Amino acid sequence: MAGAVASNPGKGPRVLLIEGNVAGQGASVRELPYDKFVIAGVDTPTGEGFHDWLVANKQCPCKPRAHAEEELARKVEELARSNRELEQFAYVASHDLQEPLRMVAAYTQLLGERYRGRLDETADKYIGYATEGALRMQTLIQDLLEFSRVGRNETVARKADCNAVVKNVLLNLQSSIQESGAAVACEALPVVPADRSQLSQVFQNLIGNAIKFRKQEPPMISVRAERAGECWVFSVSDNGIGVAPEHAEAIFAVFQRLHTQSEFPGNGIGLAICKKIIEQQGGRIWVESQAGQGSTFKFTLPAPDSDGQEGVVQ
Repeated sequence: MAGAVASNPGKGPRVLLIEGNVAGQGASVRELPYDKFVIAGVDTPTGEGFHDWLVANKQCPCKPRAHAEEELARKVEELARSNRELEQFAYVASHDLQEPLRMVAAYTQLLGERYRGRLDETADKYIGYATEGALRMQTLIQDLLEFSRVGRNETVARKADCNAVVKNVLLNLQSSIQESGAAVACEALPVVPADRSQLSQVFQNLIGNAIKFRKQEPPMISVRAERAGECWVFSVSDNGIGVAPEHAEAIFAVFQRLHTQSEFPGNGIGLAICKKIIEQQGGRIWVESQAGQGSTFKFTLPAPDSDGQEGVVQ
């Protein structure tokens, strides 16, 4: 008994010949060129014609795979184009909405300043609602514009010293750190191929959130990194209110909030920006947490060919 399985003819047309008895005992496998292959009792062509024969009989392994790869490439391009169009829409919409909304906010504020106390209490309350809503919408649009700007301009991945980045972030957050009594410990961090300004956004959002979402005791924040194969794994840990596991993915969505404005101010855009930046840098970001037990936000970045570690940030 003999059977044949065609191999991918990328390196030249070849075939695997399987020979053995009916019970399958003593079977042998040989690889032969197409032009030396004949199946007894079957009218099969030899040489390059055999590949055409396999295609016609839907037995060639290369055609379905090539078709699947072409289809996958087409879907990837369609998805990329759709994402570009959505980002362009978000940018244009948020940019064009700013001016009329700025006018609404300015006039409602002016109305409140000029007529507060001259109308009844209900009117004052309604004017306050209108002013607050306009200002909040202004902030939302500015956040959306910031989110849409991430990755719009291609940046050269220069080496960024994460120690210097975090040191600058801590200076930016100095007021919040002093007000909350936070203690931030930072181990030696690596130099990575990334955009420094975008990396600053990531660290500022993560450390800022660790300060904001705190419990009664002062925040204890730790920043570290460890090498894992061809990437660095960064972690920002805190002793704050934590995140329930069922919300571990939702918090990275745009405008996703788990708390009211009265509990914790903000629009829920920071972690979405972090996710977008990290993924564009070739990494990923996630959180390990339990409600009420603090959080550890982790993200990866590719390691350079030759990495260095500088001094510890004080």
